[in-house]
Amino acid sequence: MTHRDAGQSVAIHFYATAPYPCSYLDGRQARSQVAIPAEAIDARVYSQLVKLGFRRSGHYTYRPYCDSCLACVPVRIPVARFAPNRSQRRAYERHGNLEADFLPLAYDDEHYALYRRYQAHRHSGGGMSEDNPEQYTEFILKSSVESYLVEFREAGRLVMVSLIDRLDDGISAVYTFYEPDRPGTSYGVYNVMWQIDQARRQGLAYLYLGYWIGDCRKMAYKSGYRPLETLKDGRWVEFRD
Repeated sequence: MTHRDAGQSVAIHFYATAPYPCSYLDGRQARSQVAIPAEAIDARVYSQLVKLGFRRSGHYTYRPYCDSCLACVPVRIPVARFAPNRSQRRAYERHGNLEADFLPLAYDDEHYALYRRYQAHRHSGGGMSEDNPEQYTEFILKSSVESYLVEFREAGRLVMVSLIDRLDDGISAVYTFYEPDRPGTSYGVYNVMWQIDQARRQGLAYLYLGYWIGDCRKMAYKSGYRPLETLKDGRWVEFRD
């Protein structure tokens, strides 16, 4: 892949990482394909890479490149055709009083404290549950593309923060963390619905949700949003379980 920058062509290369323990499926080894150089991946190139199944973590753009596993399936929602089910409509109505504000990528102690509570409750024992401020900053606040933090408040209280990227043809849902210990809430569902609405408002065609993993409870929920498209053999097609 070649990127033209200021009249000069910059070649985008890809390398495969060494195997590492899979974060989603116990007992498996994973590898990633990483696009470099990171500084050459601007918003336009990044949009093209997302269409090819890549994601972003900080400055690093990657996609699964495992030796004997195809469990990670890129998925996106065509927002014009999306039809919420009853529970999704209820979640959207239940949290309709949340106030959303777009913010630049900047460190905030309140955001970080919420991130730590979310990781400790939802991903206890995982590699991110002990992230210090520097690790949080590298993951959430470093970006070379058009990225925003969206904070959601309820009666002035911070309850959710979402990191999103704006692409040429859609919104990429990078990461969301929210108050984990409030029973009767559906912040995650509301957030997906809110991002679908934002894509429509901005005249964008898709909400990219990252990877669906059928055997991973934390990633399988994405198949509940229909219609859904999946990347298969280089083409986006209708999702089938």
